[in-house]
Amino acid sequence: MKFTMGCAVWSHKEWVGNLFPSGSKASDFLRLYGQRFQNVEGNTTFYATPPPETVQKWRNDTPESFQFCFKIPQLISHQGELADNIGATQEFLTRVAPLESRLGPFFLQLPPHFALRHIDQLAKWLAAWPSDYRISVEVRHPDWYKPDNERRLMALLDSYGAGHCMMDVRPLDLGDLPGAEADLAKARDHKPQVPLRPFVTGKLALVRYISHPDSVRNQALWDEWQVRIREWLADDVEVHFFMHCPVETTSPENARIFYRQLCQHVALPPLPWDGLALPEQASLF
Repeated sequence: MKFTMGCAVWSHKEWVGNLFPSGSKASDFLRLYGQRFQNVEGNTTFYATPPPETVQKWRNDTPESFQFCFKIPQLISHQGELADNIGATQEFLTRVAPLESRLGPFFLQLPPHFALRHIDQLAKWLAAWPSDYRISVEVRHPDWYKPDNERRLMALLDSYGAGHCMMDVRPLDLGDLPGAEADLAKARDHKPQVPLRPFVTGKLALVRYISHPDSVRNQALWDEWQVRIREWLADDVEVHFFMHCPVETTSPENARIFYRQLCQHVALPPLPWDGLALPEQASLF
């Protein structure tokens, strides 16, 4: 049984004095984050492939059990034909390979224009994906959410042992919060309004949950997710959960609450955050 919990980013200056001790420097954020959470959604690689020295620092700053779940670079997923970028994919994997055990599942976020007619491109790309690494796929074009097309996608992902990466944007419609109206409105404008399809392929599920800043308003959806996750784990599905929030300051505490609730029903280890020494804890939420 494998379940990991984390946030969308590891670096957020407003976490200093909350998640991170007062006075923490940006250069220490990843090390401090890795002492508190089990994974991170690695969006940084979507925008640029890190240089070798950065990869080495990431390795040095995190425990061996930590999981980077990197997004495939946009130069691969969003530019040109996907199947033409197999070589670039191999180069990217070679660059991050020194992270070794810290490499969690990667995820390929397909662009909004990537429709069913491109399914052969996806098949060719997945066929070239090395078996040493786990991969999951997130789709956005409306074509994929039609029942017959969804079944084709599921069959394709299963045939290559690829997981499904899903995004839950429903919390954005749970009402405004005084002081957070602008953040919620921006998130609604920028996050794709895709239907939630919580199906599993390849015994691998990545969940990107866009939480409401008011943790209480998430509870009904959290209850739903926790039941689903318990069923997946009982079926030997590997699950990685990422807590987003339009008000990023609240993401860590939302993640912590969710994880603690899940632990009431599933035998999971405590978050590293909950094992910190008392002097460190005093500066946290």
